[in-house]
Amino acid sequence: MTATLDLPKIVAAKRRLSWQFLFTLVMFAFMYIPVLVLAFFSFNASPFSAGWSGFSLQWYQRMFNDTRILSALADSLSVALLAVGIAAVLGTLMAVGLARYTFPGKQLYQGISYLPLIIPDIAIAVATLVFLASLAIPLSLWTVVAAHIVFCLAYIAVVVSTRLTGMNPHLEEAALDLGATPFQAFIKVLLPQLMPAIISGCLLAFVLSMDDLLISSFTAGGGTTTLPMEIFSRVRTGVKPDINALSVVLILASGTLAFAAELIRYRSEQQRLDG
Repeated sequence: MTATLDLPKIVAAKRRLSWQFLFTLVMFAFMYIPVLVLAFFSFNASPFSAGWSGFSLQWYQRMFNDTRILSALADSLSVALLAVGIAAVLGTLMAVGLARYTFPGKQLYQGISYLPLIIPDIAIAVATLVFLASLAIPLSLWTVVAAHIVFCLAYIAVVVSTRLTGMNPHLEEAALDLGATPFQAFIKVLLPQLMPAIISGCLLAFVLSMDDLLISSFTAGGGTTTLPMEIFSRVRTGVKPDINALSVVLILASGTLAFAAELIRYRSEQQRLDG
């Protein structure tokens, strides 16, 4: 009798599971089928994407031999590495300062520090351009780096702050009681525990910096062209197969870095819970 009464519940649970699975499948298809189509046509021998005319790797070979693409990639890597490197130091110090110290205007400063996360890129780009113009600073690679530091700083600080909230603050106090200086306690106790979060935040910020178009377009000088700017200048006249190949490479690289950042964050969280 009990089994008969539980049967409708089991059937209803299976239906709910099937509906949820179908909805998830549709969402993933909506997001990733265009990427699969892009990857499919990057191997098309035809210079046009209207039809398939055979498998070919010529567009990947042409992409890797394109001097303009390689020059734009070098500019993007330079901007991303410089911006992330500086933002890693400043973002870590900012997160530690906001978590460990109390000072006048702390809440206001904290709110302002995280504004780049919610402000649209176009607003940041215009504001940065107006600021640079008002100071008569010529646009160059360094102005792009400075603009990228602004949003990279916020992302790294958020990731590090999340890690700080789950840490035991008494570890630093114990180090100080044992004779360590505040600098030694930071370097030998706090920084090693924050390193997974710093690396994860840096990988995330690096991907965002490499993919940025609007801020780079507004702050780059005449001799600076980042990879997204080069791609945008080419697709305005039509998407070519070499751009498809470049997009596939960028998607794979960005996905790999994002996966590495999430894996580092997950392992760090597991170690914290196990400890």
